[in-house]
Amino acid sequence: MKESSDSALDRIDLRMLRALQRDGRISNADLAVEVGVSAATCHRRTQQLVEAGYVSGFRAVVAPHKVELGTLVLVGVVLDRSTPESFAAFESAVQKLKFVLDCHLVAGDFDYFLKIRVRDMADFNRLHGTQLIGLPGVRQTRTFFVMKEVVDGRALEF
Repeated sequence: MKESSDSALDRIDLRMLRALQRDGRISNADLAVEVGVSAATCHRRTQQLVEAGYVSGFRAVVAPHKVELGTLVLVGVVLDRSTPESFAAFESAVQKLKFVLDCHLVAGDFDYFLKIRVRDMADFNRLHGTQLIGLPGVRQTRTFFVMKEVVDGRALEF
């Protein structure tokens, strides 16, 4: 990040973020060469980007089918009430469900969209019947089984 007191990103920061987003395992030495700074400067700037919250983490992307979670399901959820309390209760409960990969509050016909990975339709049917419809305030769910993942986890464009 810039050496001055303002925390705006400069062109080197942006290049570093793009490179890290493309390959989170890139070595500090290779990243420094790619963005044109010394290894020490690169390390310091990377730490600053992490500390400032521009980088929220590093992780491996596991191939779902290799761990028998090849079925992707999107679930639209409608709550019975639209109150801060009902939203809070639902959000608290859904955060405890490890099979829910993403949960988004949305505008439109649904209150939330969930992204879930399961082994197969039978696995989802079991989870739906035992856990999803029992979440606080759930009035209705609509399930979408993904037939083909065209774009998933694309890097941010900036």
